Amino acid sequence: MATAAAWLVAIVGRPNVGKSTLFNRIIGRRHAIVDDAPGVTRDRHYGEAEWAGKSFTLVDTGGYVPASDDTMETAIREQAEVAIDEANLILFVVDAGSGIVPAEREIADILRKAGKRVVLVANKSDGDKKESGLGEFYQLGLGDPVPVSALVGRKVGDLLDLITRDIPVSEAMEDDPRIKIAIIGRPNVGKSSLVNALLQEDRHIVTDIPGTTRDPIDAVLKYYGEELLLIDTAGLRRKAKVKESVELFSALRTLKSIERCDVAVILVDAVEGIEHQDLRIVETAMEKHTPALIAVNKWDLVEKDDRTAVAYERAVRDRLRIYDFLPVMFVSALTRQRIYKLLDTVKQIHQEAQKRITTSQLNDRLLPDIQTHPPRSRSGKEIKIKFITQVKSAPPVFAFFCNDPRLIDDTYVRFLENRLREHFGFMGVPLVITLKKK
Repeated sequence: MATAAAWLVAIVGRPNVGKSTLFNRIIGRRHAIVDDAPGVTRDRHYGEAEWAGKSFTLVDTGGYVPASDDTMETAIREQAEVAIDEANLILFVVDAGSGIVPAEREIADILRKAGKRVVLVANKSDGDKKESGLGEFYQLGLGDPVPVSALVGRKVGDLLDLITRDIPVSEAMEDDPRIKIAIIGRPNVGKSSLVNALLQEDRHIVTDIPGTTRDPIDAVLKYYGEELLLIDTAGLRRKAKVKESVELFSALRTLKSIERCDVAVILVDAVEGIEHQDLRIVETAMEKHTPALIAVNKWDLVEKDDRTAVAYERAVRDRLRIYDFLPVMFVSALTRQRIYKLLDTVKQIHQEAQKRITTSQLNDRLLPDIQTHPPRSRSGKEIKIKFITQVKSAPPVFAFFCNDPRLIDDTYVRFLENRLREHFGFMGVPLVITLKKK
């Protein structure tokens, strides 16, 4: 079943005020690149955070990018607009020691008019002396500035209390028996064209210009008497002038759609091949434990012989590496080649995600494998895995009980996952393996 849409918290602000440092502090690990040079955050970073039993997705939007042809103010303004459109809450970060700069007044104007909840974060407030000088920031009209020091963690807990104040402890999604399919991918790989082909109608405006579709549109598709819900995520803004802002909007829209769907169809351009951004999308879906498949679109444009598909699929799987369990299909939205086989595969993947394996089956099949290839310990202590059970499905979670879970490394966890797939399938479904002390 699809999870509830994430509560999205976006960090905005001018360069070098400590946005990425705050992001890393809240997420709890070094995830974003932190540097004094403006524009270091080129890739868009987002991660899951939890505080007092409440979870949210935090997005580091970056700031001015030197490679952009537009002015600094335009870049920052568009970043703020993107964040406003998508987020439930905005963290507007300023430098407590630098005072207000003109670009920040412009961002504040946009935030006030948007009607979204905003927390004004006065970063680099390293002590009471810095806090006493925050009066100037009331001019922004965004309420009380919240003093923090992201670098040392000062008062970040108070900030997290404010962030999570309005988040429900549990956001249950209404039961909907229909399979929810998100069509995701880079700009201009044919997402709307595929939706149109499946629906057999021009529901969306489709052109060669990436970013034609502004919002995701859910469409109901009746397939052999069953209703499927298609989520088109072609969410780029034509009006955006800054390339990096467009990419941010696309990333946030994709993230929300992954949260909502049961199965993700990750569309790749057959002519351009699988690129870094495609792999980032795959990684995001897998981190969310979302079942998925790779659909290589525009296959009609590729010159091929009998060996082309095999070689192409091998190349894709080489790029996918640890995610090589994802099915790879070759389709054409233009000619409708294999688009209904695509739906059949989606349904199979959804069934795989619901599958439960009995405890006896797990132990009968896997314990002999483990005895043949036992885990190695760097400390020399013998590691014994004694019992295996499936904790839940959708996503499938398996618990391996052993005498010392700390000694089992990631390589062996990968071995266990491979053995699970070899014995029980789980095509296109990310598995969760937990190690517990017996």
